[in-house]
Amino acid sequence: MPIFIDIMPYTQIQPLNSKVCVIIYDGLCTFEYGICAEVFGLERPEFEAWYSYSVCAIDDRPLRTTGGLEISAPRNLAALEDAGTILIPGWRSQAEKPPADFLDALVRAHGRGARLLSICSGVFVLAAAGLLAGRRATTHWRYCDALQTAYPEIDVQPDVLYVDEGQILTSAGSAAGLDLCLHLVRRDWGPGIANRVAKRLVIAAHREGGQAQFIDRPVPAQTNSLSFVLEWARAHLDEHIDIERLADRAGMSVRTLSRRFHSATGYSPGVWVQMERLRFARALLEQTGQSIEQVATTAGFSSANALRHQFRQHVGASPQQYRLQFRYADSNAAAKDGRHATPP
Repeated sequence: MPIFIDIMPYTQIQPLNSKVCVIIYDGLCTFEYGICAEVFGLERPEFEAWYSYSVCAIDDRPLRTTGGLEISAPRNLAALEDAGTILIPGWRSQAEKPPADFLDALVRAHGRGARLLSICSGVFVLAAAGLLAGRRATTHWRYCDALQTAYPEIDVQPDVLYVDEGQILTSAGSAAGLDLCLHLVRRDWGPGIANRVAKRLVIAAHREGGQAQFIDRPVPAQTNSLSFVLEWARAHLDEHIDIERLADRAGMSVRTLSRRFHSATGYSPGVWVQMERLRFARALLEQTGQSIEQVATTAGFSSANALRHQFRQHVGASPQQYRLQFRYADSNAAAKDGRHATPP
């Protein structure tokens, strides 16, 4: 089973239609809408080009949001006719079918090539429109079973932060919408721009892992006793690290460490170390000019071939392909000697 699933960027074939339209409705999910506005709706004079942002209400009445706010916007489904990207920030109820004219507008938009993106429960809108049949999709872990039961034709992915199917993109729980929106920025404008947007948002440009780490799992009190072991391991990824060495650092038996490690992180020690090495290797590929052989050594892989094998298995691309896709464009922020790349 893969350590994590990360969808590689979809290569643009045609020039970008930068018109973004966000759907709002009575019962609007406030946080999900805020994600859309923060990523796509702010003015960004530091960039030569950016998105054109608008909103479209699908209800012809005063709109209330979660949290008790009232908002207004024109109910103008015609605004969707020329949008390049349509964002659906959640939905008010899994059981409530969206208005028929709205679903028809989404189907038409999809038919002419517009991209459709849902955050969290917004996936139920795309499902109701019949646009997810035979496709992979995700949503908040609490809704995955309900989505699969209501729409068995969808390949529901419960353990990922987002799924990119090219023209249709879906995210997991609310905050995963940030990951997906940043991913779309990366697709459209490249890694340099995406990294700068992430920096302005004060979030990581990449967040590894899937929803499994967020599903109800009480964090045991002994987690803190492992924190210094985890930090030590991250600082010594280029060394040989096995469970015996970790247990010795923690002052525990191998059996006790293994049990507490899995309870605290969701992974066995061996898998966790391998995941951290992959994360560090990705940072090195993005931020430095080190050769593949140097990256492998610095991140603790036995050889460049071992690094390539892990990338093919868990990232879906070779290290060189990954570097070409994600290399940070700002040369001032990338040091060729690798001193600026630190384990995420």
